Amino acid sequence: MDETEFWELIDATREVAEGDPEDQADALVERLLRLDPELVLDFARHFEARYNRAYRWDLWGAAWVLLDGCSDDAFDFFRCWLIGQGREVFEGALHDPDALAVLLEDFDEEIDGDGEELGYAADEAYEQLTGSVAPDLGIPPAPAEPVGRPVDFENEQALVQLYPRLWERFKE
Repeated sequence: MDETEFWELIDATREVAEGDPEDQADALVERLLRLDPELVLDFARHFEARYNRAYRWDLWGAAWVLLDGCSDDAFDFFRCWLIGQGREVFEGALHDPDALAVLLEDFDEEIDGDGEELGYAADEAYEQLTGSVAPDLGIPPAPAEPVGRPVDFENEQALVQLYPRLWERFKE
C-alpha cells in the first residue's frame, strides 16, 4: 500500500461515516478486512508513522485550544483523529497548527478531536484476518518527549499569541 492508497482509505471511510470518528473507525475496519493481512500491516505502518510525526508541542498546544484542555491521553487520541481528517488537514496542521482554524469546516468538541478507535482499526482488522496479534511494524518509535519547544498550556496569553486564529474562532 502506498501513501496515496492510505489517504484514499482514510478519506473514503470519513465520507461514509459523515465525519463521526467512531463510525469512521468501524468503516475502516470493514475496509481493511477486505485486504490481505500484509496490506493491513502496510496501512498500520503509514498510520503509525504519521501518528509519531504529529507528536509535537505546537500541535499539542493547538489541541489544547480546540479541546479546552488536553491531557497526554487526549493528545494521543487527537493525533489519531487528526489523521482521520485526511491528508490536507493533517499536513496543513503539521505545517501550521494554527491553520486548523481554517482547515476545519466544523468542530464539535463532543465528538471531534477524539479518534481513539481509529488508532486501533488496523490492529483489530489484522487480528480478525489472521487470528493473531499484529507483529512489530519495524518503524522507529515516537520520541520520549514531543518534538519542538514546550508550550505553557496554562498561560492564556502565550496560547493567544501562538494560536491567534484558533483562539479567535474557538475561544471568543
